[in-house]
Amino acid sequence: MNIRNHPTELDLAWVNSVRVNLPAVKRRAETLGTKRTVKKQWQAAWLLRAVTCIDLTTLSGDDTDANVERLCHKAAHPIRHDIIKALGMENAHITCGAVCVYPARVEGAVRTLKKLRSKIPVAAVATGFPSGQYSLKTRIEEIKMTVEAGAKEIDIVINRQMALTGDWKGLYDELVAMREACGEAHLKAILAVGELGSMNNVYKASLVAMMAGADFIKTSTGKESVNAILPVGIVMCRAIRDYHQRTNIKVGFKAAGGIRTAKDALNWLILIKEELGDEWLEETFFRIGASGLLNDIERQLFHYVYGRYAAGSELPMA
Repeated sequence: MNIRNHPTELDLAWVNSVRVNLPAVKRRAETLGTKRTVKKQWQAAWLLRAVTCIDLTTLSGDDTDANVERLCHKAAHPIRHDIIKALGMENAHITCGAVCVYPARVEGAVRTLKKLRSKIPVAAVATGFPSGQYSLKTRIEEIKMTVEAGAKEIDIVINRQMALTGDWKGLYDELVAMREACGEAHLKAILAVGELGSMNNVYKASLVAMMAGADFIKTSTGKESVNAILPVGIVMCRAIRDYHQRTNIKVGFKAAGGIRTAKDALNWLILIKEELGDEWLEETFFRIGASGLLNDIERQLFHYVYGRYAAGSELPMA
């Protein structure tokens, strides 16, 4: 991923003028996965595309270098070779979009991927993930240390208090400082949509993050009561589309939290295609943060190739 966003001037008039039509958003979300779907070989192709957009993630308190190493191996070879061969994709070099870990596990992930001669980037959550309830100085220092450890993408959490109280200038200033601390690493701004209170705030926070230089806006930490749901995705994608129309700047979208099945992944791909267009259907502009999703995608591809579902022992995760 080499596309970069840079801070632009905060347009408070635009931010404050936002009004989201929630019933219309819900009606739009209901059409996804019901009136539109893909089947057979087209579904297999879409699922392979979904694999390339996955930020394969482990964010557990008991993470070790050993399980992160296994995760890296899976990210580099996400689908069994016989399945890839049967699909005629041996030369496509299918890998996940990134490996996402806590800052303490970055060095181990970078080391493993280097051994595998893989160009998969390491992403890391930072800034007091998942709460963000740390001083700005501490959050900035964590970003710098994580980048020094080798992370190429930094998933930061925004200050929800500022969003809830309408302190958009304060939020913008914090995000600009984080953008600067990232240096050459890409910044993904996690909005924690389940804690923003309203769809209006989701749209406003999306705009402010993009104006502050976020390369991606991301739905959730995965730790909130409400995470990646399609209505939120629609609102965020509309913000991305509106921002692109006004500035000609493309910003990526990352859905994270609760995306576990191949059907979920297909619904998100359909949403991205219809709301943002084919240019966003690449890992450069679209990611899915997930840990168990890859299991189900590989299971569905196994069924497409062999006509039956695999036993658990046939598709070990990592």
